[in-house]
Parts: sequence; C-alpha cells; structure tokens
Amino acid sequence: MTQDRKKGPLQFLQFSAIGVANAGIDIGTLNLLLLLFHSDERGLLLLYNTIAYTLAVANSYFWNASFTFQHSAKGSNRQRILFIVQGIVSLGVNNLVFIVSNTLMESFGVPNWLRYNIAKGLAMFLSFVASFFMIKYFVFKKPKQD
Repeated sequence: MTQDRKKGPLQFLQFSAIGVANAGIDIGTLNLLLLLFHSDERGLLLLYNTIAYTLAVANSYFWNASFTFQHSAKGSNRQRILFIVQGIVSLGVNNLVFIVSNTLMESFGVPNWLRYNIAKGLAMFLSFVASFFMIKYFVFKKPKQD
C-alpha cells in the first residue's frame, strides 16, 4: 500500500474529528441565534445558518491546513481562494439542504426546535462529505511529482 493510500483513512479520521468541533460551532451558533432572535422567516433562517456555517468553515480551514492536509497545505493565495470557493459551494449545499428539509418537516408539523436541528444535522452531514472531497482533491491537492 502506498504512503498516499495509507494517508487517506487517517486524513478522513482527522477531518472527521475537526468536523465534530465544527459541528459544535455550527449547530451551537445556529441555536444561540435562534434562542436570542427567534424567527421562522426563511431569510433570517438562511442568515443564521450562513453565520453559523461561516464560523465553522473558518475553524475548519485553520485546523485542516495545520494538521489534516499539512503536507500539501502551503498557505498560498491560490489555496486560500480555492478554499473560499469550496466553502461557498459547501455553504450552498448546506443552505439548500437546511431550507428544503426544514420546509418539508414543517409541512408534517414537526415542532420548530426539532425541525431546525434535524435540518441542520442533515445539512451539516451532506456539506461535510462534499467539503472533504473538494478539499482533498481540489484545494489541498498534492502536486504531481514527475
């Protein structure tokens, strides 16, 4: 097994551990905003979700660049820009899943707090998976050696 192949599962475990911290930041921020400024208005829910997700992404960049992908993370402007692009794509996935699942559960009469948190959990999971593959193969892609 090549060194790169062995690194894949370890990277996924590191990424997952950082993801748990990000999840705490993400869902904690969303719930704090909902507690302080409760709203059922879609625009505000998207704003709260975006704020929560952005804080988690900033945390993710720091820890993943420092540990998970440290051998290929150069801290270059190119990598920062690519990280921002993947963050925007992942935010789109996160917001779409959050709003669609929240709307579906609302039509079934699921209570607000439960609905928001289930929708957030689904959104976090799907954007987490998308983010891992974009970061590994797009942002911190190891340069080919001739």
